[in-house]
Amino acid sequence: MKKGLKVSMLAAATALALTGCFNKPNYSVPHDMNNMGQQAGSAQSPVSSVAMPWVASKNTTRINTSDPTEAAVLVSKTLWMATNDANRPGGVILANSKDWQTALVSADLIHHPNNGPVLFVNKDGIPDVTLNELKRLKPMGIEMNKGTQVILVGDLDSKVEEQVKALGYKIDKIAGGNPAAVAKAVDAYYTAVAIENPPSVIVGSMDSEEYTMPAVNWIAHMPEPLLYVKKDEVPQETVDALKTRGGKANIYILGPESVISAKVQEQLGQYGKVVRIAGDDPYSNAVAFAKYKDPATGFGWGITTPGHNFSFVNKNSAALALAAAPFSHLGKHAPLIWTDKDKMPDSVMSYMMSVEPKYKKEPTEGPYNHAWLTGSEDVLSAAAQGEIDSMLEIVSESGEGHGGHGGAKTGTETSPKPSEGNTDGGDMSGMPGMKH
Repeated sequence: MKKGLKVSMLAAATALALTGCFNKPNYSVPHDMNNMGQQAGSAQSPVSSVAMPWVASKNTTRINTSDPTEAAVLVSKTLWMATNDANRPGGVILANSKDWQTALVSADLIHHPNNGPVLFVNKDGIPDVTLNELKRLKPMGIEMNKGTQVILVGDLDSKVEEQVKALGYKIDKIAGGNPAAVAKAVDAYYTAVAIENPPSVIVGSMDSEEYTMPAVNWIAHMPEPLLYVKKDEVPQETVDALKTRGGKANIYILGPESVISAKVQEQLGQYGKVVRIAGDDPYSNAVAFAKYKDPATGFGWGITTPGHNFSFVNKNSAALALAAAPFSHLGKHAPLIWTDKDKMPDSVMSYMMSVEPKYKKEPTEGPYNHAWLTGSEDVLSAAAQGEIDSMLEIVSESGEGHGGHGGAKTGTETSPKPSEGNTDGGDMSGMPGMKH
């Protein structure tokens, strides 16, 4: 991407509109109020210490904290307003974000059976910000799971359970252990509660967070679970989970051979059909997953046209992707896209160009793109938000900007065309196992 092409996009950063969901001038969150200014429980400390929880521009909304525990709470407040039973979660999942493999696989329970967020705890206790969010949410209980309101996933101290019980909530637990064992346990738990054993599964590396993490948005959105392998080894727990599919599993490997070897791919073939979805680096790997669709099974986002939502997270702050996972469950469903602090990598820029929204006569026609950004400016700068906002802006098919219906043309209304930038990062042609 030539630097000159980005000048107009980066200028948009100066026009960011700062918004929050509170009437208080400093946007702070009162301890006894939810995000609609209504009573939310009896918390004794602030629900959030974030002074400006949300920062929005015309095409983006930023969750304005780089602390995963805070971010998970703000995402929860954004999606589950808890003002009535229609927008209150059934259950809440508690996991330790520092144990990323466990927190990642627990996202499979966000949609079903919980319709509720993953909130983060420490191994030996629940932070106040999470405890207060549990009080605000008042989960209704999962009818098909004997009224369970909170599910504890992984190796957590008994103090976590005691704190939840003190709130009067009914608890269920999914045992910890090694990552493959936790993944197997979550898969079995889902099958038992949903009375469904999804035939498709994602297989990711338990050793490569940046290549495996894009799975989190899909499993939060759909029933397919995530199972773990090592680069050259398929753990017995993963074999056991695959065997429950009777040799007819649809197995989607996420990541290149440098992360999950051809040897492992061959071994997995014993348990069903195997497809590899991959990019040469973590950025293009996430893009490849966002673009992929299996027409035979319906698996995959398949986002190759305008009119969609995306979830941007700095690759170097991967735990924030765990917090942002519910953005693929409610509202404008979104795949995870990795980016950098100050600008999009070329492969991501190329992808955004390929899905640029364009109108024929009037911008009111749509389609529109939007993005969630998770992280404060220490991990995603204002320039990065401005660039993303510009790349999501709807433009005229004719290239005339908005001048054609009465406004003056400006240099910021038409983003560069795909032919002008580096387009090699989003191409999956020639990739092993990929369908075209």
